[in-house]
Amino acid sequence: MNPRKIYTIVEETLTEGGRPVEPVARVAVVAAVIPNPWHGQGFVEDLNPGIEETASRIGELLAPRVVEALGGTVEAYGKAAIVGLEGEIEHGSALIHTLKFGDHFRKAAYATTLLPAVEKRGPAGIVFDIPLKHITDATIRSHHQSIEVRLADAPHPGEIVIALAAAAQGRPQQRLAPLSTEQ
Repeated sequence: MNPRKIYTIVEETLTEGGRPVEPVARVAVVAAVIPNPWHGQGFVEDLNPGIEETASRIGELLAPRVVEALGGTVEAYGKAAIVGLEGEIEHGSALIHTLKFGDHFRKAAYATTLLPAVEKRGPAGIVFDIPLKHITDATIRSHHQSIEVRLADAPHPGEIVIALAAAAQGRPQQRLAPLSTEQ
């Protein structure tokens, strides 16, 4: 697994709804553009060798970078796999839906919940939204959010973009009642 590029994006929301956001809401994304381990092989029945070779290494690369880019405590997180046009969505899913990948981020963020995810196939420059949820309780609605990402020259047809997103808080100006009030 040799990344062609690594992108780091930090979004800071200073105002929302015409009011200042205090503290400033920060969301970070780190994305690696890697070769698709199954590219050019036709239909591959057993994806495990590619998972073993790639998933943990990419999780180990991205997890500390996204925490560092956020510059604060992670309260919400998510992941993405965007497969180039000559791959299968299952190729991206295979790399991110394994504990070999996700546990690196869970440990770095002191998290316990499953990471919400997006997987899709598309051309370079495709727009994708990474869903985020709270790191220890997926029912905390204030932390249900997403961040839009676009990488101008990725993925190429034989590549996969693997990304992690982290937020230091819930949505700016959130004011929905807790889920328990509706039960």
